Amino acid sequence: QVQLVESGGGLVQAGGSLRLSCAASGRTFNTIAMGWFRQAPGKEREFVTAINWNGENIDYADSVKGRFTVSRDNPKRTVYLQMNNLKTEDTAIYYCAAAGTYYIPTEKSNFRSFGQGTQVTVSS
Repeated sequence: QVQLVESGGGLVQAGGSLRLSCAASGRTFNTIAMGWFRQAPGKEREFVTAINWNGENIDYADSVKGRFTVSRDNPKRTVYLQMNNLKTEDTAIYYCAAAGTYYIPTEKSNFRSFGQGTQVTVSS
């Protein structure tokens, strides 16, 4: 089972940028799809983006398309989330997640391993 540790969250003004990182342990990292989810106060956790095992297939939530970019570095066992033009509604705890498949699962509930999360706060 893969262990995930997120970092890079913080406080930023609207329009600013942040880059989140997710360091993974475990030999299976290079063969599984990875994703990012977020949970805002009082709301359910929602899907943000996912990337398949080799980075060739990527999926984004409509709310972040054109602003967020996911990438991965398999030798470093790290997944990144570059967030640009941040909006106040992007404020949430961001979680890195691992799927049990090499491809991005259609059902996002198939992301079963989550990190502890990192707080992102966007001020107006």
